[in-house]
Amino acid sequence: MKKLTLITGGARSGKSAHALKLAESYRGVNRFFIATAEALDDEMRERIARHRRLRPAGITTIEEPRKVASAIQSLEGRAGLVILDCLTLWVSNLMSAYPAGNIDAFLTEADSLASALTRASFSAIVVTDEVGYGIVPENPGARRFRDLLGLTNQKIAAAADEVLLMVAGYPQRIK
Repeated sequence: MKKLTLITGGARSGKSAHALKLAESYRGVNRFFIATAEALDDEMRERIARHRRLRPAGITTIEEPRKVASAIQSLEGRAGLVILDCLTLWVSNLMSAYPAGNIDAFLTEADSLASALTRASFSAIVVTDEVGYGIVPENPGARRFRDLLGLTNQKIAAAADEVLLMVAGYPQRIK
């Protein structure tokens, strides 16, 4: 049975590891991993390499930093499970394509992704960061990022069957 799960939480809270743990129960179906990270510096190259090493055999990786809704749609008829890791980097990657102050145009992208996930015939696990617990960032770019990610998280959470908040490696059911 198709299921959409959103996993959110703070940095290093165990979100990606839990997504992979959930994926273990989907053996016998084609499993895909959509990675949104871009190797723009040495630190990100190492993070990406570490994540690749942790993925179990039998999960096909698709690296797609921006056109995630299209990547989801392209897996129709082929996938039983898709892990999307992560919305946080996807929002960051897309910010330059949408001028500041044009939240509505950006949110059209988030709506398209929510729609693609809802229409998909396969299960999906989406990983994102929770950025709303901290102080208000001091610069406009950081505030814009926080707002766009928070709004995107709300859209995907509304579409999700299940929302989990990771705290120190333990999932807490929100929805």
